[in-house]
Amino acid sequence: MARIAPRTSVAPERLKTLLPSLKPTVYNDPSTSKNPNNIRTIAWNPLGTYIATGCVDKTLRVWNAEKPNVRQTTELKGHTASIEKVAFNPVKELELCSVSSDGVVRFWDVKTKQVLNEVKGLGETFTLAWAPRGEYVVVGNKDDKLFVISPTQSTPVSSHQQPVQTNSITFCWSGQRIFASTGDGKTRILTFPEFEPAYQFSYKEGPDAELKLTGHTSSCIAVELHPYNRYLATGGTDSLIALWETTEWNCLRTATKMAGPVRSLSFSWDGLYIAGGSDEGTGLEIFNSETGEHLCTYKTSTPSPVVTWAPNRYALAYADSGSLKVIGASTGGK
Repeated sequence: MARIAPRTSVAPERLKTLLPSLKPTVYNDPSTSKNPNNIRTIAWNPLGTYIATGCVDKTLRVWNAEKPNVRQTTELKGHTASIEKVAFNPVKELELCSVSSDGVVRFWDVKTKQVLNEVKGLGETFTLAWAPRGEYVVVGNKDDKLFVISPTQSTPVSSHQQPVQTNSITFCWSGQRIFASTGDGKTRILTFPEFEPAYQFSYKEGPDAELKLTGHTSSCIAVELHPYNRYLATGGTDSLIALWETTEWNCLRTATKMAGPVRSLSFSWDGLYIAGGSDEGTGLEIFNSETGEHLCTYKTSTPSPVVTWAPNRYALAYADSGSLKVIGASTGGK
């Protein structure tokens, strides 16, 4: 699948003055609730041309990034409870997976609005990650059970009960590891598809032998991998962002300017910058991932817990005042 050619990276000194001056494009949906917390999840497709939003009021909508008018969107109907997570297949332009607290996972063809597959009875599901080649998703529920699901099978491939509260998951780029943030402030590194600890200390025994990334004093919520595998970023309810190098798994630096719990993290396409979203404060915080330096705060009207960079340019999608907004929305130009 062809990708839009990435642009040249922007230097930190330029970004910190440019970004706060940009006006956002507002993608207004008059039919949805304007509760500031209505949008639960935002996802770009692999080409950065479409954006999916999932809401507490059960609205699942796909927007054309260049056409913010709601009449030019696709609404996907069927979930009976809050939509907790959406994500596009990383190797298909318009195949979307949605996870709802109704316990149903759906795979959609966005072009035709057709449900390609549906898996039911999974409990109160809320987290989702695609394997990098698009052959599986891993879905988690609030009973800390992880399910491996195929886009073409109506029952889970396997299920794995976790021994600790598991908040979010992401794959490594090889598809052989999963990173799971946990309620005890740690991040687990598990093999896939076995879900066994990937690294263990030879001089320890039992559960204590497992290597865990210990970087937060309270629950670790968000976990995100650098696009070129340089760092793993974790965010917690302690308002910290920790950046880990991916060879020895040492914590290299922490970012401390978040106003509240770190609900989402996203690296820019080139990995130079990381954005954090929180359900406290009124701004998006942008950091230099190479130094941990806080570059700027992009002011918002309400707290913005959901934030995500486009996969191929400096466009930042976020939730504000109950609407989707994007800074630098255009897919063309310099």
